[in-house]
Amino acid sequence: MTHRVDDFAEIEAEFNAYVGRIVYATMVTVDSKNRPRTRVLIPVWERVDGVPLGWLATYKTPVKAAHIARNPHVNFSYWARGNDSVAVDATAEWANDLPTRQHVWDLYAQTSPPGAGYHLGQFWRAPDDPQLHIMRLDPWRIQVIRGADLRSRIWQPAAVVARTG
Repeated sequence: MTHRVDDFAEIEAEFNAYVGRIVYATMVTVDSKNRPRTRVLIPVWERVDGVPLGWLATYKTPVKAAHIARNPHVNFSYWARGNDSVAVDATAEWANDLPTRQHVWDLYAQTSPPGAGYHLGQFWRAPDDPQLHIMRLDPWRIQVIRGADLRSRIWQPAAVVARTG
């Protein structure tokens, strides 16, 4: 059975526990012919003003950049043995100002949530490295499923629920 919540706090602990344990997420974008493309990445997450906000440190490949420019809707799927899972539907946009880069660099270093992240210095020199690109992820739907009994909870902000009915 699925239960809907409009307060992220109701699923935040479970979201953080699963994402922190699973770490790797499959990111899905869509190409110009509406075909899905996946890649495995490690986004980090925080809560700002009561709602989740994600960040992805990445290379801005031509394929990824073209997909996001054409259709900013993305999905991140986390899955672990035992069927604990998280699905995040979000919109993505590039956010490459230096204060944002520094903030995201710090989130990755501290792992956010605990367990998710790594030291970005493994791939980039510093927050101002021109090869480092930051993608801001604004979730509009998050589903957390507990594998033991397949209990599903879906968070959507009240404004999205009102628009979609």
